[in-house]
Amino acid sequence: MRAKRRQRRERLTFFVSLGVIALAIATTVYVAHNRTSPFDFNLQSSTAPAVKTYDHFDFSTYWLATHGQPNLPIHGLAAYLVDLDARQVLWQRDPETSRAPASLTKLITAMVAFDDAGSLDHVVEVTKAATQVVPSVMGLTAGEEVTVRELVQGMLLDSGNDAAEALASGLVPRDRFIRQMNQKAKSIGLTASHFVTPSGLDAPGHGMSAHDLAHTAAYFDAYYPQLAAIAATRDVVIAATATHKAFYPHNLNRLLWTYPGVTGLKTGLTDNAGGCMLATATRGGRHLIAVILNATGHSTDDAAALLDYGFSVHPTRSFGPFGSAS
Repeated sequence: MRAKRRQRRERLTFFVSLGVIALAIATTVYVAHNRTSPFDFNLQSSTAPAVKTYDHFDFSTYWLATHGQPNLPIHGLAAYLVDLDARQVLWQRDPETSRAPASLTKLITAMVAFDDAGSLDHVVEVTKAATQVVPSVMGLTAGEEVTVRELVQGMLLDSGNDAAEALASGLVPRDRFIRQMNQKAKSIGLTASHFVTPSGLDAPGHGMSAHDLAHTAAYFDAYYPQLAAIAATRDVVIAATATHKAFYPHNLNRLLWTYPGVTGLKTGLTDNAGGCMLATATRGGRHLIAVILNATGHSTDDAAALLDYGFSVHPTRSFGPFGSAS
């Protein structure tokens, strides 16, 4: 009896399976005869857009290996001169040691703030904590509402530590902003940099190398032209509004007045860092970057001496021993 019931179930399952198969075949034939366009699987159309490639600004020491470097009167404990077009290091002194960079830090702060805000017109409310840093201040008052552009102007021209702190605490929580600074450094290829403050005031563990600063300057100019334009400005008048008083940022970079072709970029001074200068200059279609660290009283003259030398020679982009230089 059980055997007969099992046989009936098996026959029923068999015929149902045949029916399903027949229905599938009929459906396939119908679709094949009635579709208006053939199915076209295009792998290319399903591929995500290519990731934007960034220049990593690798600088070669081929020029130094083949030409050496003159005995320039450079006072800085660290110095670095790069021809950005040829990607050649033209002069260097202790370029890889991480040192206190003072307000040269603010270039990283500006880039991270711009990344977070997405626009220079984004409005930030100044916190009380941001107004309690000294020295070198823009002159902010707690509760004022200012744009990222205005804060960057006060930070890069006046070297306002209060502006740096306002950006670091007014867009995201301050500890997160500091993490983003370190993440930014890593993402653009800085290997001897670590940040503890957004202003560059001396703090244990806070440092950058001369090489990293030249790399930062190249990246800043290439990928943040709006910020670079601010750093190249001598003076700005920020008119008073209903949310803040007037400000008059004045650029502390004397090279903007005294050295033909200088386009920026930032000065710095603290007890640990000494006098610092990061200078960019363009002349005759050539682009140079000069870094001076720990040269109190001499950083501007040191940078000018490096730039003079850089413009006096004419390296070309070289690729190993078969490259050319003149």
